[in-house]
Amino acid sequence: MKINGETHYLWRAVDHEGEVLESYVIKRRDRKAALKFLRKTMKRFGPPHVIVTDLLRSYGAAMKVIGNADKQETGRWLNNRVENSHLPFRRRERAMLRFRRIRSLQRFVAVHASVHNHFNQERHLYSRSNFKLNRTAALAEWRQLGVA
Repeated sequence: MKINGETHYLWRAVDHEGEVLESYVIKRRDRKAALKFLRKTMKRFGPPHVIVTDLLRSYGAAMKVIGNADKQETGRWLNNRVENSHLPFRRRERAMLRFRRIRSLQRFVAVHASVHNHFNQERHLYSRSNFKLNRTAALAEWRQLGVA
């Protein structure tokens, strides 16, 4: 994505259920940036069983440094869960007419991920009445936390 004409990259860690664990915005997409992101994520969530990435070579280089090169999987359709998790964020980004500062983007990404994870009830799996009950319960829990 572009901020004031400069390209920035959004790094995201998504678990096996599609929930966004970590979001990080940075200007580079090299081994150093991948290493920083992986260390930050692994420190917070622990070592993963499998890491699915796209075919960018900086991931492999960073995994060799960490020692997780054998846990990395790359493939044509394996990365779909992460790519599909970008879609709600992209819709919201278009509605906001882009970002002007990297700081505001990072703040928005962090908040958007937690809110989306909390309210994402996968509507196609439930009947309308069950979906409404689950959504009401999530909203009540969110209010108890003192956020809304």
